[in-house]
Amino acid sequence: MGVVAVAVASGLWSCNGNNKPAEQKETSTRGNIKIAVDESFMPVLNQELHVFDSSYPEAHITAAFKTEKECFEDLYKDSARLIVVSRDLTPAEKTAYQNNDIGFKSLGIAMDAIAVVVNPASPDSFMTLGQLKQILLGKFARPYTVVFDNAQSGTVRYMLDSLIPGQQLPSNVYAVRNNDSLIDYVAKNEHAIGFVGVSHVYDENSTDPAGAFRKNIRVASLKNEDDTSVTGFYQPYQAWIAQKKYPLRRTMYFITRDTWNGLGAGFANFLSNQAGQLIFLKARLVPLRVPLRLREAEIK
Repeated sequence: MGVVAVAVASGLWSCNGNNKPAEQKETSTRGNIKIAVDESFMPVLNQELHVFDSSYPEAHITAAFKTEKECFEDLYKDSARLIVVSRDLTPAEKTAYQNNDIGFKSLGIAMDAIAVVVNPASPDSFMTLGQLKQILLGKFARPYTVVFDNAQSGTVRYMLDSLIPGQQLPSNVYAVRNNDSLIDYVAKNEHAIGFVGVSHVYDENSTDPAGAFRKNIRVASLKNEDDTSVTGFYQPYQAWIAQKKYPLRRTMYFITRDTWNGLGAGFANFLSNQAGQLIFLKARLVPLRVPLRLREAEIK
């Protein structure tokens, strides 16, 4: 099980535009800029930045890892040249940018997933999405403390929009500081359940080609409500995300104000081309800008 090969990159985004400022010393590989990144993408974006900085010593990108709401605010105020988030601009946001003569470019670059994590002593490590909805609404047979990374995070928005649109989270839902705090809380509390970007649940020391999850938590297996089979439960491994069998999938986007050949556009192009896409692949996410080839493998 896993993604084993990547073909030649295709559909790369061109950084060039017609409104490059005159006398601009910054280039796509040189300069100093600030960007903002959804905190749930911190592990993989740190890898992307490390390789980009190593490849282009004159490029200096300062990344702030924030909530999704803060990322969009920074982009609009121009305090971040580029953001990496889990949704595209809405039609209303695009209209606001256009009405204020703000150029922008956005593109889906990878697919990740929301992992559902429970305490190792929890009896609920296999769940349907229907059961997950009941837990989120506080109506499940067993009581759970539901934990998110931050009240304004993209994870909260995704879960609300995907599972319980138009409904409110009950009083048994809490937000902690970040994803690491969430995992630590779930690991120490038997009746806790948390929702976290899949990058945060992998064991960094594992040598398993398919990856292995952290041992201090259990990553739940999920099944779609319309799946009537006895099996059909999937964990958020790369292969199941790529084949769209794991249900809580989401797309990672870059959005940049650089419509000329600046450093923001250069980093966006790097994320979209083969080098950046291979980093997503090795981080066990699913790259979207290069074709993939899947091959079955026996897991012992």
